[in-house]
Amino acid sequence: MLGGGLFSNKPVAAPTNPNKDFEVTQPPDDTVSAMAFSPATMQQNFLIAGSWDNSVRCWEVEQSGKTVPKSMQSMTMPILDVCWSDDGTKVFMASCDKQVKCWDLGSNQTVQVAAHDAPIKTCHWVKAPSYTCIMTGSWDKTLKFWDVRSPVPMMTINLPERAYCADVDYPMAVVGTASRGIVVYKLEGKPEMVKSVDSPLKYQHRCVAIFRDKKKQSPTGFGLGSVEGRVAIHYIQPQSSKDNFTFKCHRQNNSGTMNVQDIYAVNDIKFHPVHGTLATVGSDATFAYWDKDARTKLKSSETLDQPITKCCFNSNGQIFAYSTGYDWSKGHEYNNPAKKPQIFLKPCFEDLKPKSSN
Repeated sequence: MLGGGLFSNKPVAAPTNPNKDFEVTQPPDDTVSAMAFSPATMQQNFLIAGSWDNSVRCWEVEQSGKTVPKSMQSMTMPILDVCWSDDGTKVFMASCDKQVKCWDLGSNQTVQVAAHDAPIKTCHWVKAPSYTCIMTGSWDKTLKFWDVRSPVPMMTINLPERAYCADVDYPMAVVGTASRGIVVYKLEGKPEMVKSVDSPLKYQHRCVAIFRDKKKQSPTGFGLGSVEGRVAIHYIQPQSSKDNFTFKCHRQNNSGTMNVQDIYAVNDIKFHPVHGTLATVGSDATFAYWDKDARTKLKSSETLDQPITKCCFNSNGQIFAYSTGYDWSKGHEYNNPAKKPQIFLKPCFEDLKPKSSN
C-alpha cells in the first residue's frame, strides 16, 4: 500500500452494517420517518415503514430474519407517521398532505379517514372498552379523535402548540408539542387532559414513549428524547422526588478538542414490551439499550454510516428494528444522495433483560 494507506489523513468511512444485523430488502428510497411492527393479534410478524419518499411499505418478517416485501401504498406528500389497527387488518398513514388514510391490507385499498389544516405529525390507534378510534396530532395545534366510519371527528382538543410527537398506551396518551410543551391525557370514557407538564429538558424534544409500572399493569410515565442528546424519565405520579431523572446519551468525545463532546439528537425511544427496558437511537448513527430502573446502559451499538432515524420492537420483544438515513441534523451540505436508507432487524430479547431483578 504505497502512497498513503495507513498514513492517510482521510477519515475512515463507517461501515453500513457494522452490527452484522439482518437487512430488510427493498427499503424506501428516502429516509424512514415512521416504523411499526404488527400487533400481537397476528401470528406472523409484519413490519411497516413510512418514508419521506411519500410511501408506506409492508414486509413479512420470517423466523429466519429474511424479509419479504408484501405491498406498498403512496400519498401525495411525505409520510410522517404510521400505525396499525389492533386486529392487524389495517394500517393508518399520516402525511404532510394534511390527511390520514386507512390502508386495508386485505383489499389493498386506501380511503381517507382524517384531515387537519396542516401536516399531520402523529397518528395512533386507540382501543377502549367503549370505543375505537384514531388519534391524530397536527401542526395546526389540534389533537383529533376519529371514528374511521365518519368524516367528522368525534372530538377536537386544542393543543398549546404544534404536535411534534405522541404516544398512546390505553388509557394514557402523551403529546409533546413545540416550545417544549407536554400534555398528558386519559382516554377512559372520553379523552380529557390530566395535566400539562413542563419539559424536564432544556431543548426541543422530538420523541416520546409511554412506559408501564414494573408489574406491567398500567402506564405510569414516559420517556422523552431531545435534540440535546438527553433523555428524561418522567413518572406522572412519582413516589419519590428521585423517581424523575434525565440522562445523557448519543454524545461522542470530539477527537479534535479535549473535554468537548459532540452532542446528537435522540431521534426515537421505544420501551421493550416484556422487560420494560428501553432503546434509544440517534443522529450519531448508534443505538443503545438502557435499564431505567438500574439507571445503567445495557448495550451500545457499533457506529453506522448514517444517522438512525426510527426504531421499534415486535410484539413479543424478540426483534428490534432500526432505520438509517440522512436526518438533516448537519444541514444540506452533508447530504449524500448516493447513500440510501436501510432498515435492519436484530434479535434483542436477551440483550434487553434488566440488570435489576427487584
